[in-house]
Amino acid sequence: MSGPAALAAEWVKVRTLRSTAWTLALTVVAGGGLAYLTGWSLRRAEPEHFDALFASFYGLSLAQLALVVFAVLTVGGEYGSGTIRPTLAAVPRRGRYYLAKLAVLALCAAAVSALTVAAAWFAGQAGLASRHTTLTADGVPRTVAGAFVYLVLIALFAAGVAQTLRGSTAALAVLLPLFFLGSQGLGNIPGLRRVTQFLPDQAGVAILHYFGAPDGPRYDRAFGPWGGIGIMALWTALALAAGHVSLRRRDA
Repeated sequence: MSGPAALAAEWVKVRTLRSTAWTLALTVVAGGGLAYLTGWSLRRAEPEHFDALFASFYGLSLAQLALVVFAVLTVGGEYGSGTIRPTLAAVPRRGRYYLAKLAVLALCAAAVSALTVAAAWFAGQAGLASRHTTLTADGVPRTVAGAFVYLVLIALFAAGVAQTLRGSTAALAVLLPLFFLGSQGLGNIPGLRRVTQFLPDQAGVAILHYFGAPDGPRYDRAFGPWGGIGIMALWTALALAAGHVSLRRRDA
């Protein structure tokens, strides 16, 4: 099967999965809804605890979980259903199959990430009412762009883990506790923060003002916002490379 044909086949798979529409729609709705609630709760916050960008993007810590599930099911679902065998029979060049899968997944993730970031921005600022900021304010373009890059990378990282573990169940058993309980919970323990700050999600969210403005007193990371995205990109590259090795060396 040629490259364009492999891309078309992967698009058909993603488009016909029931989980695709639900998980992607949930990402957008959760991102916007949580942003509005966060903004509303910060309307009367004291100046030292107020950050207009935090209001918009804090909710992505939960909204991203739906995007992670989408990526895992897109890659790992074929192993659970057994369709990976006919897929590899049709596309015997495993690298071509893998690239086609990732390309389609990345395009879907990019589209839904753009919508989610837009929804989170406008909803969060609406929730802040008179305390809102503007897209042209200092630091805002960087944070908006960083939010988009963060979501795309988290989807690709999840895809790499799912391919490495060759299934959805094992991948979700690792990723959901890591993102929802593990790194964020452990990241609040001062003694462990030196290590957990370098985990993929904890490094990436530095650009989202989770720890305050980069030049503010609450920012306690050993790297800057784009440095955190760079660390996350490295984790993503490692996960995708591990997935490629697993695909090439192990039978379907």
